[in-house]
Amino acid sequence: MLTGELRHKVDKIWETFWTGGITNPLTVIEQFTYLLFIKGLDEVETQREQEDALLGIESERIFPPDKQHLRWSKFKHFEAAHMYDVVSNEVFPFIKNLHGNRESAYAKYMGDAIFMIPTPQMLVKIVDGIDRIPMKDRDTKGDLYEYLLSKIATAGTNGQFRTPRHIIHMMVELMKPTPEDIIVDPAAGSAGFLVAAGEYLRKHRSDLFLVQSLKEHFNNHMFYGFDMDRTMLRIGAMNMMLHGIENPNIEYRDSLSEQNKDKDKYTLILANPPFKGSLDYDAVSNDLLKVVKTKKTELLFLALFLRILKTGGRCACIVPDGVLFGSSKAHKDIRKEIVENHKLEAIISMPSGVFKPYAGVSTAIMIFTKTGLGGTDQVWFYDMKADGYSLDDKRTPIEENDIPDIIARFHNREAEKERKRTEQSFFVPVEEIRENDYDLSINKYKEIEYEEVEYEAPSVILERVEALEKEIMQGLQELKEMIRG
Repeated sequence: MLTGELRHKVDKIWETFWTGGITNPLTVIEQFTYLLFIKGLDEVETQREQEDALLGIESERIFPPDKQHLRWSKFKHFEAAHMYDVVSNEVFPFIKNLHGNRESAYAKYMGDAIFMIPTPQMLVKIVDGIDRIPMKDRDTKGDLYEYLLSKIATAGTNGQFRTPRHIIHMMVELMKPTPEDIIVDPAAGSAGFLVAAGEYLRKHRSDLFLVQSLKEHFNNHMFYGFDMDRTMLRIGAMNMMLHGIENPNIEYRDSLSEQNKDKDKYTLILANPPFKGSLDYDAVSNDLLKVVKTKKTELLFLALFLRILKTGGRCACIVPDGVLFGSSKAHKDIRKEIVENHKLEAIISMPSGVFKPYAGVSTAIMIFTKTGLGGTDQVWFYDMKADGYSLDDKRTPIEENDIPDIIARFHNREAEKERKRTEQSFFVPVEEIRENDYDLSINKYKEIEYEEVEYEAPSVILERVEALEKEIMQGLQELKEMIRG
């Protein structure tokens, strides 16, 4: 995590944007991102120069000889008006056309980048502030970006809100990505799930970087993310690049429309798709409507996941509670589809405070494998009561945290067989789920133990009350006499 000193530096830069009239947090992050990117290019170039000098070779350069003044290390020393002129009129067009290949990641994200810092004085302050942030390692860059993203404190329009980082990490730990996986988030936002999956692999499977084909796969063909908000796409792509994924496949796409042709393509889905949306039928791909005739985005996304996964592919996604027990035909159809034709593995019920302050919805994590041939035998349920933070708007850290227990139990489900329905986790056989109209809410199956309290006989209780009353009257009498006296 970022040190207090670094946070303070970032907050000061944020304040400069704010006082200069740029108050939309997404715009601030976007402008901040461009400048981090421009600084990063110069750092890469400097590193290449040093390596070339050591090896006595001349490798390909980002900045040609006549463009050296566009490097961060050069223009940061210019006086205000000159710096402003160079950055707005030369550096920006330069980064937009950096890769002649229009398909490259850079070209896609930078194509419609707009420089919005209004005055030379403000630019100098921001450049100076960013220059003081040490960005040597990938971890600092990643943490810095997470800290910026945490400032998007309001829910977006399409029911977007940031999935808390610790919930993302839990889901990644539950799924244990492998170096061969092809991972997608069809509602990627700032790419938190993809970044966390990448970090998990660096930590647990770093040997993959020693195998050329796997390293190549990691950098170019492992991570896919789609979104319909261009600002979020840029931010998500940048987030991944700053976490060391060279060429992430992050693109503008309405995942639920005909435009999305993906089928049997991915081996792992990690997602928190938008819940609020209601779409027109004609905006939705026909093959999804065949599976589930609905306008509700949360149900359509489940149908999409089943289509885009390869057979044997796995999914961990967040769903609003209504998906688990909704009684409409569409709700039942999608649950039946997953239970009967694929393998539903687990439902982890989360408390409603997890997404505060953005939203107070109750949600669950649904984990399933696409088989096309059924295979659901028993479903593992877990009733998460605490996630390490208070469940109010403040979300302050607390001791109680079920997450380590959830991960440990999920990976050792054999040992869960004997658990009773009164405990926090237990299995429910598929027959029982069928009998209950495919209801997947934990409350349907949970048993609550009531302690039997032994009360005394009513006559004894009455005697006690009378005795107490006498004492009170006596006390009042004494008090009266003291006052009189």
